[in-house]
Amino acid sequence: MITELLKTTALAAGLLLFSLPSAVAGPHLDVLKQRGILKCGTSEGTPGITMPDREGKWTGIYADLCRAIAAAVLGDATKVDFVPTTTVTRFTALQSGEIDVLSRTATVTLTREAQLGLRFAPIWFYDGQAIIVARKLNVSSARQLSGATICVQQGSTSELNLSEYFRTHGMTFSPVTVATLDAVEDAFFSGRCDAYSNDSTPLIGMRLKAERPDDYILLPERLSKEPTALAIRKGDEQFYDVVRWAIFALMEAEEMGVTSANAAELAAKGPPAVKRLLGSEPGLGKALGLDERWVARMITAVGNYGEIFERNLGKGSRIGLDRGQNDLWTRGGQIYALPLR
Repeated sequence: MITELLKTTALAAGLLLFSLPSAVAGPHLDVLKQRGILKCGTSEGTPGITMPDREGKWTGIYADLCRAIAAAVLGDATKVDFVPTTTVTRFTALQSGEIDVLSRTATVTLTREAQLGLRFAPIWFYDGQAIIVARKLNVSSARQLSGATICVQQGSTSELNLSEYFRTHGMTFSPVTVATLDAVEDAFFSGRCDAYSNDSTPLIGMRLKAERPDDYILLPERLSKEPTALAIRKGDEQFYDVVRWAIFALMEAEEMGVTSANAAELAAKGPPAVKRLLGSEPGLGKALGLDERWVARMITAVGNYGEIFERNLGKGSRIGLDRGQNDLWTRGGQIYALPLR
């Protein structure tokens, strides 16, 4: 009798589970759809990451990520309001609701996620902290900088990493902490400090702003791991799911060979996994509370992960980076999408 009762209870629970909707509209997703604009917190202007061009259009790998999410949720990649933030104001802007997502080089750390009420999406870009110096200083290693004056941006992980690196190696330095990106770059170029420390990619971009870029060199050491990702507020699991899987979809598209140029063709003629990704075979959109064409719109608007990287940071851009860690796992990198099925 007890065995039969347990079976009946388990069956009822199973039927109840399958009768529940796959995604209940979350409050923030509802707000976004009603507002019709994604408020995206950016950096003040970092080449290749997030920066306005001469016409005022925001460019960079994190700017394109915001456009992809707008295409997925709102149906239009142009429905983005880019809001510049500093390293001091970026997290408070997210916590206060001034922005929906923080899309800039924010390093994922335990304390930020556990104490600041944030959730980080999958890693979008792998970097490492470096140090730049004027060539005339005749320095070829960070180990030669004991006693130097070093500029660093206030409120960044760079402050802590720099202090730890110098302590670890029994060296000293005099920090010059500056609140805004423009101000810290001006301080370095004007000679207020001997060196400037930040993630290597922003430093490469800053070097291009110099009148004579070859007058400056990046030292070879990397002081830290800097995995960066888009951040949202805790509390709305559905919006987090949309952001998380949008990122995986852009990565998966590159692995499958789906590009902005062939997405429409492959949606009609591609193999089953590609058709599922692009919404020709339904299911993925419904699971997230979106329509089935959400991935197809993202790819058409901004391309896959590889296209976004190459356009903004790759060999064809002014930055000229190798893919390195930011290549697909099938080519020795760390870009790895979880299965979209």
